[in-house]
Amino acid sequence: MKRDKIIYWITTGLISLMFLFSSYMYLTKAPDLMQGFQKIGFPVYFVTMLGIFKLLGSLALLNPWFNNLKELAYAGFGFTLIGAIWTHIATNTPFVMPLVILVVLGVSYFFYKKLQAKTA
Repeated sequence: MKRDKIIYWITTGLISLMFLFSSYMYLTKAPDLMQGFQKIGFPVYFVTMLGIFKLLGSLALLNPWFNNLKELAYAGFGFTLIGAIWTHIATNTPFVMPLVILVVLGVSYFFYKKLQAKTA
């Protein structure tokens, strides 16, 4: 159980930090990021929405009280990452990083459910 908790918190911490940093870049409208979104044709308001949702999702993953919020955050991040992979493939840009993050998210979720089953 201790090993499972360590794996869960390391992967969850990594995911939360990555999405918190990403949220910061989206909300401050980093020039390189905005240029990339303009290149693929996404509107500016989409960047702001993603920034807000990534911030809220990161906080939801770290909270120990609201399991339903955690489930929504995992689902939302999964959909976002699948969409990012698809967009990168469609625009012929590197898709490896979203794929790696999706795998880390999957490991985090697997151990989240495993720990939940042990405490139930």
